[in-house]
Amino acid sequence: MKKNKILTIGFDLDGVILDNPIRTFRPLAKTLKFIKPILLRQKKEPFYYPKTSWEKFLWWLLHKTSWRINPAFPLLEKLVKKRKIKAYIITGRYSCLKDDFEKWKNKLNRKKIFAGIFMNENDLQPNEFKIQMIKKLKLDIFVEDNWDIIEKLNSHTKAKIFWLTNLFDQFIPYPFKFKNLKEVIGQIEQMV
Repeated sequence: MKKNKILTIGFDLDGVILDNPIRTFRPLAKTLKFIKPILLRQKKEPFYYPKTSWEKFLWWLLHKTSWRINPAFPLLEKLVKKRKIKAYIITGRYSCLKDDFEKWKNKLNRKKIFAGIFMNENDLQPNEFKIQMIKKLKLDIFVEDNWDIIEKLNSHTKAKIFWLTNLFDQFIPYPFKFKNLKEVIGQIEQMV
């Protein structure tokens, strides 16, 4: 990437722009990978899709663990205001979370920081939705916290994929691995 070029960067919502302590335990949920299709009566898709009212309520409750805007958010705002980056939010959240998504969207973009904020309203697999949006927006970088999605994005897009790792996944070798959003922004600052 050329220095002094305005970078187009996409950010995932839950676990990246919004703090979500539960994301640390995502790798433990992988251990249920073989039981999940039986337990949840789900096709062997990589990401679970809630169908019943009860499941949607649990999904909504689970996403309430995204409880605050990441403390590094003001650093991101500065990069946008200085016209160093053009920022987007791209979330794999399903349509059943639209009301909660709209509340966060209004809070996050009250200063018109993001060039666009996109939600997976057609309930695609989250990785498929993100691949489509990365290509459509021609992103240079996408910031994600889910290793399963990282693997898919790397093999289907040209964007550089930055990974916010967690306590359990931190030993997976990956060239663009960061502990938090502040580290990601530090790396971006070196690139612009």
